[in-house]
Amino acid sequence: MSAVATRRIPIIEGENAVTGEAGTVISTVLGSCIAVCLHDAEARLGGMNHFLLGEPQQDHQLSDIDLQRYGVHAMELLINATMKAGGQRSRLRANLYGGANIIAGLGGIGTANAAFARRFLETEGIAIGQADTGGTLARKLEFRPYDGKIRCKSVVDRPLPPPAAPRLPVGSGEIELF
Repeated sequence: MSAVATRRIPIIEGENAVTGEAGTVISTVLGSCIAVCLHDAEARLGGMNHFLLGEPQQDHQLSDIDLQRYGVHAMELLINATMKAGGQRSRLRANLYGGANIIAGLGGIGTANAAFARRFLETEGIAIGQADTGGTLARKLEFRPYDGKIRCKSVVDRPLPPPAAPRLPVGSGEIELF
């Protein structure tokens, strides 16, 4: 992405944003979560969502706020907001990101999230362009809806330097515990 963004819209889990403003970038950081970027090239607009899990279990009663964390709700909101902004469903193209399995003990939650997103998009008849899912690293995602450009970078953990050895007071030779 070479053009300078004039406006940034950061989103977090449970949120989405849709725009057709030139120079606007929607961004997020993903671990096991999924972000879907929808783009209508002809209308020069699009949007992004960020969701935690695919769909709730059948027996769970959820508040409206809790529902926003699930892809089944987040996808409907994104599609509807994109069409309300002037996009046409038949022209929408999706790009899919995230779904890393960062924490070994969580049983492949990222993989399940990515599989849900693919199934949802296929069921809705929305073509999938780029997809960068899986692995074990978080991702930073930036999307320019006006022209459909996307940058996705892995966030590599950098080990912290070892802590410095504690310094003892010079000359006393004694340590005082408190």
